[in-house]
Amino acid sequence: MPKHDRWSSLLEVLAAEGRLDVEDAAGRLGVSAATIRRDFDELSERRMLLRTRGGALAHGVSYELPLRYRSSRNARQKQQIAAAAADLIGDGEVVGLNGGTTTTEVARALAVRAGSDLQAVPASGEPPVLTVVTNALNIAGELAVRPQIKIVTTGGVARPQTYELVGPLTRGVLDEVVLDVVVLGADAVDPGLGVMTRHEDEASVSRQFAERARRVIVVADSTKMGARAFARICGIARIDVLVTDSAVEPAMVAGLTEAGIKVLAV
Repeated sequence: MPKHDRWSSLLEVLAAEGRLDVEDAAGRLGVSAATIRRDFDELSERRMLLRTRGGALAHGVSYELPLRYRSSRNARQKQQIAAAAADLIGDGEVVGLNGGTTTTEVARALAVRAGSDLQAVPASGEPPVLTVVTNALNIAGELAVRPQIKIVTTGGVARPQTYELVGPLTRGVLDEVVLDVVVLGADAVDPGLGVMTRHEDEASVSRQFAERARRVIVVADSTKMGARAFARICGIARIDVLVTDSAVEPAMVAGLTEAGIKVLAV
């Protein structure tokens, strides 16, 4: 098992259980105890966990995996969701993207499409294939090298877990833009409670993205359906399309459809 995958698995278990010993981790992952000790030591140096005698503890009371360690979870489903969401976006549109693993895949799908549509830099005066407005540093970094895409980043304070910029500077930039469509990632979607995320500062920015857009697309795999999270982004009525995977419960699809949302289960 590659180191990145081992680290993701170890951090997920710590996030769920709070502690893990070397022998247990070695058995779960099918590797040697020596390998797990080295992994724990390296993760401790990166302040991703607290090393203990014979094991490790989750780092801090509120534990959240950084984006780079969450990106491998449900990767195939997220790529399928992203491809379907990208197909809903027309050439020349102004697209908003908040941060997250699934919206990062949407950005990659849009980049591939833009590259196939136009190989050269647009001539002076010609509009770009796409304009993307984002508060996610990783998305901006990936798209900045694509000459076919005009990338606009907000200001703000960076959250290391998600690479998202948040705060008054972020909201100030979003006040000055108009979006054709926004694609929002979320931690939870519920027909009654709406679209939610774990942190109120991220929810505030995502809510503003939705307010500035003519159409709102939410991308979330089926594990987020019916879940709850601390901070509300917006109500269900604000969503135009929800793109999820085929494992979503039929009752959930029925409830969302009854609320007037187009559900694409890919």
